[in-house]
Amino acid sequence: MIDTIRQTADYIRSQVEHIPETAIILGTGLGALVDHIEDKQFIPYKEIPNFPLSTVEGHSGNLIFGKLGQKPVMAMQGRFHYYEGYDMKQVTFPIRVMQELGVKILCVSNAAGGMNKEFRVGDIMIITDHINLFPENPLRGRNDDRLGPRFPSMTNAYSPELIKKADEVADELGMRVMHGVYVGTPGPTFETKAEYEYFRIIGGDAVGMSTVPEVIVANHAGIKVFGVSVITDLGGKEITVEPTHEEVQKAAQEAQPRMMKLISELVNRI
Repeated sequence: MIDTIRQTADYIRSQVEHIPETAIILGTGLGALVDHIEDKQFIPYKEIPNFPLSTVEGHSGNLIFGKLGQKPVMAMQGRFHYYEGYDMKQVTFPIRVMQELGVKILCVSNAAGGMNKEFRVGDIMIITDHINLFPENPLRGRNDDRLGPRFPSMTNAYSPELIKKADEVADELGMRVMHGVYVGTPGPTFETKAEYEYFRIIGGDAVGMSTVPEVIVANHAGIKVFGVSVITDLGGKEITVEPTHEEVQKAAQEAQPRMMKLISELVNRI
């Protein structure tokens, strides 16, 4: 696998003059952050050797290099999901390429359903921890010590240092942000009322179909992670509204300006 990773990384290096140490994965409806990246260079996923292709509506398929404010960044415009039929090695392959390229900090964003009764649609939740309910772990199988340890710690899977900085940014901007635990599930179905209640009982605040595999591999690779969710719908026994992908996208788009301010300012303070 490491030869495949290096082949992909070498191709990207051949296309980009300077590789940044900060990367961002843009989730559902959050791709507009790209408009704020200056001096952009796009590399379509279809041109990158060994890269999967995103099949989800609303997810573009580009690797973007440029500056967010004064900070050089790499951005994934579109991610890969387990429910698309990819195995976990494919889902997390871009993180391995980031590792090979020398990325030190990864910001991940997603749209999520909320079950914390304090949450409102449109809230931004800083992820403080996660619960992994995927049926497969991306580290399953023989470990390659060149990529990371056999048993990586996940105690601080989401960097406390970056969370503190994000809280400072939100406070200065007068922005309402919530903290919470993200529950990762395989999808592609939205959750039942009983499932929402179960996730709340076991300690979850929001649930989605991505992020967790990427964060596991990033931690295995020694990359610091900052994660944030936009709460696009609410679920539980007392909620009768049925979520749709279109409504999730709409709610995420409405939250974009606040999300962009938070991430842009955070990235520039790292």
